Amino acid sequence: MTKGAYEVQSTPMHAPFWKTKSLEDMSAAEWESLCDGCGKCCLSKLQDEDTDEIYWTSVGCRLFDQNTCRCANYADRLKQVSDCVQLTPANVRTIKWLPSTCAYRLVAAGEDLAPWHPLVSGDRLSVHRAGISVKGKVTALETDLVDDEEYFDHMLADEP
Repeated sequence: MTKGAYEVQSTPMHAPFWKTKSLEDMSAAEWESLCDGCGKCCLSKLQDEDTDEIYWTSVGCRLFDQNTCRCANYADRLKQVSDCVQLTPANVRTIKWLPSTCAYRLVAAGEDLAPWHPLVSGDRLSVHRAGISVKGKVTALETDLVDDEEYFDHMLADEP
């Protein structure tokens, strides 16, 4: 289209990959970049045997790095932590304890990422500044606890 002596070109905006691709179609790098680094997955959760209700604790996995809110040995975590759950496109749709803010959960449900998500903000620390992460909220690591009963001392009223 021309406007006066200048030609105006409309350039299509490219939608971000999480809006155009299914979880199954994402590359490994795209998949990994969906993790916002909140650290909530790395918290121990308790499940009521009778009701299946999930209760959050402020106890971090033994590999949880409290400074970064990330796994201290991500590459070998599945070998080192027997109950570590590897997220996949199939299981993020069924895991009940994924946080409500989890990008995998949101994208699987066709929802958009929050403004504080690093892929949206362009800042990997925005999740911490927004108060979404568990940075500074972990009261113990599982290696600090002597027996399973101690987890009850670290139960949270709600999702962190």
